[in-house]
Amino acid sequence: MGFKMGIVGLPNVGKSTLFNALTRTAAAQAANFPFCTIEPNVGDVAVPDARLTKLAGIAASKQIIPTRMTFVDIAGLVKGASKGEGLGNQFLANIRETDAIAHVLRCFEDGDITHVEGRIDPIADAETIETELMLADLESIEKRLQNITRKIRGGDKEAVQQERLMQAAKALLEEGKPARLLAVADEDQKAWRMLQLLTTKPILYVCNVEEAAAATGNAQSARVAEMAAAQGAAHVVISAQIEEEIAQLDPEEAALFLSEMGLEEPGLDRLIRAGYALLGLQTYFTVGPKEARAWTIRRGTLAPQAAGVIHGDFERGFIRAETIAYDDYIALNGETGAKDAGKMRVEGKTYEVKDGDVLHFLFNA
Repeated sequence: MGFKMGIVGLPNVGKSTLFNALTRTAAAQAANFPFCTIEPNVGDVAVPDARLTKLAGIAASKQIIPTRMTFVDIAGLVKGASKGEGLGNQFLANIRETDAIAHVLRCFEDGDITHVEGRIDPIADAETIETELMLADLESIEKRLQNITRKIRGGDKEAVQQERLMQAAKALLEEGKPARLLAVADEDQKAWRMLQLLTTKPILYVCNVEEAAAATGNAQSARVAEMAAAQGAAHVVISAQIEEEIAQLDPEEAALFLSEMGLEEPGLDRLIRAGYALLGLQTYFTVGPKEARAWTIRRGTLAPQAAGVIHGDFERGFIRAETIAYDDYIALNGETGAKDAGKMRVEGKTYEVKDGDVLHFLFNA
């Protein structure tokens, strides 16, 4: 399990440039005019994790298989998108299919690249996009409320639950607040997710800055950081131009280039880490002579469900999980050393898998 992150923003903020760099492809056409990305471009990329290489080295694994993450480059939204402006309806539907939104904001000055609103103001840009998503949600809720009226009158329990949740979301949206701010009870979570409201998506603000500000950010990205903190959202500072240049280099050249720019790692790494934190994701590993492999799960996942990520039979026939913490595996030079030191644990169905666990599942076929 990886996750799907939609890259959104106004036209000409650097979305497609960032997508090209992140996916190491030229699949998305980066051009200086609105709507150059008509169909959503999808890029499946390996999630970088230095731990996996270390584990493979100790186990002499023949193959290293990282977990995957999907980026979806969604065409530039404009004011009025919720009413179909600029192919808006199609783009809004594409957002609905993602797990989270990476909202790219232009935090750089460049007279050669036109801004659709004729000014550089990332806060106003963020508000434009959020407003369109809220308007689209309001329209969706109003249509659904009309469609379930008969079921509500008939006392249908699911319809009554949906109506209650939609009315609560509608009240928030009419106040100019996104639906994600609604406190939803555990018993309502499933019905809430089924509504697929756009403003329930977690948001990661991506501040696209000029090359000189890639390491420290600038005044505009500082404003975005303040906005994100107030919203309980996440943010990262990236120079899409630098990421595009790095994508063309081999690993050694890329490391040297990053060092010269005062950066410790590529923007992709920071973006993925921020996305993982945003969605409450973590990684566990399976390691052996054949392969070392990373698997993504949500925090709080129990051992049988973690096993099910590999194969449904593993979950259905789960017996136990032989577990070694990552630090112990490294410090004790692998499985044998961990066993001899008493650091391999046998965990059952109620075990909550921890980030970095090295697991071996036993199950009945």
